[in-house]
Parts: sequence; C-alpha cells; structure tokens
Amino acid sequence: MKHNKAQKADVEWRENGVPVSTRFEDPYFSLSDGLAETRHVFLDGNDLPERFREGFHIAELGFGTGLNLLAAWKAWEDSGATTPLRFTSFEAYPMEATEMARALAHWPDLAPYAERLVAAWKTGPTLETDTLHLDVILGDATQTLLVWSGKADTWFLDGFSPACNPALWSPEILANVGAHTVSGGTFATYTAAGHVRRALQAAGFAVSRRKGFAHKRHMSVGVMP
Repeated sequence: MKHNKAQKADVEWRENGVPVSTRFEDPYFSLSDGLAETRHVFLDGNDLPERFREGFHIAELGFGTGLNLLAAWKAWEDSGATTPLRFTSFEAYPMEATEMARALAHWPDLAPYAERLVAAWKTGPTLETDTLHLDVILGDATQTLLVWSGKADTWFLDGFSPACNPALWSPEILANVGAHTVSGGTFATYTAAGHVRRALQAAGFAVSRRKGFAHKRHMSVGVMP
C-alpha cells in the first residue's frame, strides 16, 4: 500500500521521562508503567499469546512509540513462534527515530527489539525479519483505513484518549475496524467510554468490560461473532 503524507509528532518530555503529545495533551503511555499497561490491556485483553497461530495478524490504531508492537513481538517469539507475526498500524503523527529510541529506553528487556525497530524507522515505516512483518500506514486513518484491504485477527485500539482525539474514536472509524476484523477476531482498548463501546457494538462486536490498568476502573474488550 502507498504510504500517505503524515505530520510530525509534537512531543514534550516530562520530568519522569514520559513523552506527552502537545497536540493532544495526552501521554504516549501510562505514567505508572507503560509496558505493564500494554501487557494488561492489549495482550491479556485479547487473550494473547494463547491465540497466536501461524500468520496471526494484529492491527492497531495509533503506533506512537512502538511499545505495543515490541511487547507483542517479544510475546510472539517467547511463545516459540518462528514464522512472522503480521502487524499493521495506522499513525497520523509519527515520532522521529530519536524520540522513539528515547521513549523505549525505559524498558531494557525490550532493547533488542527496540534497536531493530529504531534502525528501520530511520529509513521507513516498515520492518521485515524472520519473526515480524511490520507495516505502519502513515496518514489520516479516516482515509487510510477506509481503503486498506487487510483483515486482522486482533485490534489494539490505542489512539490518544477519546476526549483528546475524538476523530480516532468516531463511529465511522470503528465501523471500519469491525469491517476489517475476521470472524472470531477481537479488540481491546484502555477506554470504557460509553460512546466508544456503543460504536463498537454497532460495528458488530460483542463488547464487554474488564478491570482497567492501575487507576483506571474499567477497559473494553470485544469479539466479532
């Protein structure tokens, strides 16, 4: 797929080293522990790695620092998989490679994965290894998702919060998420906002709530019947 023009991320670094988007006034990951949040929300929320199989395809709204990718990639390899995990992400405001490296330096156990991602990011939003096929589709997801031809086994819905970035949680976007999900596919997201849950139900998912991460009371998960 042709990659669309994207605008650069506007990143500010807070005292605790957490990157914050000044465009959306929202942090890129949990102030408590971004990796623990990713594992709780996106891996456990989608029953991964238990559902992994050859050819498994994860799609994501909001690539950000690449943390979700690295956590999934490590889990894939830790599961014993030797074929590529397919990972497609939609990102309108990509970070610079140096910003990504600084953000991911929080987690030394991900360093071997982060180094490969950052090195590839300097030349383009794709990465192919024996255990990963990554494609980050740059541009406005309201347009790029509409023309995407793929279907995912699992969705990580990780845009900035619905209050800060409502366009990425619109009924139209989430209807397209549903249309690009295989039968039996799932989604997980940190938000339990009512309008998001209703839009995902309208998109065809059976939606439920689970315990959220850290201070968040609830999160949302769903399966496409």
